[in-house]
Amino acid sequence: MRIAAYRRAHFNAAHRLHNPKWSAAKNKEIFGVCNNPNYHGHNYELEVKIVGEVDPETGYLIDLKILKDLIKEHIENRFDHKNLNLDVEEFKNLNPTAENVCYVIWQILRAKLEERYELTVRLFETPRNYVEYPA
Repeated sequence: MRIAAYRRAHFNAAHRLHNPKWSAAKNKEIFGVCNNPNYHGHNYELEVKIVGEVDPETGYLIDLKILKDLIKEHIENRFDHKNLNLDVEEFKNLNPTAENVCYVIWQILRAKLEERYELTVRLFETPRNYVEYPA
């Protein structure tokens, strides 16, 4: 039986959207208040979806405690109460847009999960704005 299992998580982080190749005026025009040189923060909500076959011996698709611990160790501990631009290696040269943050989270979790699982990451930057990978 194929089924989906979900786990939600939360982290708070600051970031600044900025393209160093552009002028200050163009950055302000494109990114608006998100280009604040002093950064700004979000209360990110994360939803991780795993799809696959239920193990007939356990009745689980995945032990949700294992998924919870993976998210806590590799995402929440890494991103929570951090300045994404300054404190997270992946964003030293990558603009920390919601799209890029979502994709980085997907890459981190994909490397930690068995290949038999399909993985989707949905990241809410605000209650009304969110992105999902893969689309």
